Amino acid sequence: MFSFPFDNFITVKNLSIQDTNYLLDRANEYFQNNCQHNKSIERLYGLTQINLFLEKSTRTQASFEIAGKLLGINVINININNSSIKKGENLIDTITTLNATQPNIIVIRHPFSGGINSFIHKIKGTSIINAGDGTHEHPSQALLDSFAIRHFKGKISNLCIAICGDILHSRVARSNIILLNTMGARIRVIAPATLLPTNISNMGVEVFHDMEKGLKDVDVIMILRMQLERMPKSLVPSMREYTHMYSLDETKIKYAKKDALVMHPGPINRNCEISSEVADGPQSIIQHQVKMGVAVRMAIIKELIVHQNKIAQKES
Repeated sequence: MFSFPFDNFITVKNLSIQDTNYLLDRANEYFQNNCQHNKSIERLYGLTQINLFLEKSTRTQASFEIAGKLLGINVINININNSSIKKGENLIDTITTLNATQPNIIVIRHPFSGGINSFIHKIKGTSIINAGDGTHEHPSQALLDSFAIRHFKGKISNLCIAICGDILHSRVARSNIILLNTMGARIRVIAPATLLPTNISNMGVEVFHDMEKGLKDVDVIMILRMQLERMPKSLVPSMREYTHMYSLDETKIKYAKKDALVMHPGPINRNCEISSEVADGPQSIIQHQVKMGVAVRMAIIKELIVHQNKIAQKES
């Protein structure tokens, strides 16, 4: 019987098609239960999950908290403003101190790309979930996006998926490109050259700088916001010009297939990267992404716990 084979959930790079479909199938079970308000799922009472978010978050932090609580786990949110980090303690000491309290799961959002790798080797007996590290990865977001696409389209393989906007600063884009490539999708990125990584040509995508050409015959449109907080200087002539050229509005959405899905990881800057009419329109599944994210994160947490138990049984 197949089971999730990893100690931690840090990246989507090591997920195979089988791993991904297994997690998506488990997530679908939770999603159906949640939709029916079914309380029959197995509860993980007596376990502890710590959420440590070193960057601001609404959707991801709330989603992980709800996911843990629906599983019956005791969830503890660390307020970074009241933590010892504010007293000068370095992050590695904070993490190892939390690990010493023997939680089952630590969910962490780190401000620096790859920052989790600096301490992961020091963690014993606890599974780490990456809730976003700098501009590097956001693996649970990519998994929930794949879940949403599969749910509404019935498949991922051979779909044409366009990721539009600030690709350069987006951990969501990086994780989605990796996972969607694994799942056999055809990926396009649409952005001005200044908002694309220098190695974009090596990432298995087709590059467009024009929305009309890039959206032609697309099955899924994934819109990203401009991450101004990560930009040392403006990378576009003006926000007005960027919006005119790249905002997904009622005119530009017609370039894609009539049944194209519209996605956005949030937060949305309305009438900047996407118009309110499109964000709230019939092709938008943005709120469904949020709802599905809880089920996906339940599946991730549960499978890490199952893996922990198997390791413990082998060692006993």
